[in-house]
Amino acid sequence: MVAPNFKRRLSGVTSTIVQLIPEQAQSIGIATLGPGLPPHLPKASWRQVPALLRRPARRPFRIWHARRNVEMLAGLLLKYGLRAPLRLVFTSAAQRPHKPFTRWLIRRMDAVVATSGRSGSFLKVKHRVIMHGIDTERFFPPREGEDEWTASGLPGRYGIGCFGRIRHQKGTDLFVNAMIALLPRYPDWTAIVLGRVTPEHRGFADSLRQRIKEAGLQHRIVFLGEVPDIKPWYRRISLCVAPSRNEGFGLTPLEAMASATAVVASDAGAYAEMIEKGVGKVVPAGNGAALERAIESYMKDPALALSEGGVARAHVTANFALEREAAALREVYEELWSRS
Repeated sequence: MVAPNFKRRLSGVTSTIVQLIPEQAQSIGIATLGPGLPPHLPKASWRQVPALLRRPARRPFRIWHARRNVEMLAGLLLKYGLRAPLRLVFTSAAQRPHKPFTRWLIRRMDAVVATSGRSGSFLKVKHRVIMHGIDTERFFPPREGEDEWTASGLPGRYGIGCFGRIRHQKGTDLFVNAMIALLPRYPDWTAIVLGRVTPEHRGFADSLRQRIKEAGLQHRIVFLGEVPDIKPWYRRISLCVAPSRNEGFGLTPLEAMASATAVVASDAGAYAEMIEKGVGKVVPAGNGAALERAIESYMKDPALALSEGGVARAHVTANFALEREAAALREVYEELWSRS
């Protein structure tokens, strides 16, 4: 099986591949192809691409699992242009109508997977819904002093975090607005924003910092940028906020819940399908007032955040463990192989 990754910069799709491939590699022969992936993943080099033109030893054909248009196109060129023994699988996370070229590509796939019921509703072909999973061994509840908020070196007794790229689409401004309104009333809390700022969104991030400074909250709304290891921060905070206006799937709430942290999220992406009552709250995307109200319910009652965080961990372990996603995808591949 080949998992192409034709985007060098980190993205949600890349993050999915990085987590999923090692789990899949435990039961099937699989290799990634492309740049921007960590060295521990099983990889094929570009020099090995001609080997795809030959039938594999133990299977009638290889499976090319694409997640982007360019990867679907490459698979079609290999299969039909070079007559490679391949079957093509595409995973779609998009939650909008597909453009004509994308629809044309999708119709030529041998199997299609949607990452949520909502993304599947935009597909006009037969598909199977397989939601992403999370590695519950990498993301785990607090265990030691370094997992406590005091280890952050930041003020207050409780932390609240917003994780992900800083841009309008991700709703970072909605989080900042809520914090400017709420933090003066809840002095025990400090907010952190973790994530990369790309050059095209630098002005957006700078405007947020300016508003925070004008509110006199620059020591309680802290931009940490990209950190070497994000996992301890999930464990240190008491509440994770995912305020996206638009999202493909969105792993952040799962990573938080696996870390026994309660969540407040918009209904963008698959958030509404992964967060059930008792593990967090879901609000309409782009609704700043609703977001603020949901966040405040935890800030005024930190014990609620602690309680729901524990339930969230159990919910993710039962329903979103990474091995469940890998097993479901294996069923898709086996069905294709059985048709030969």
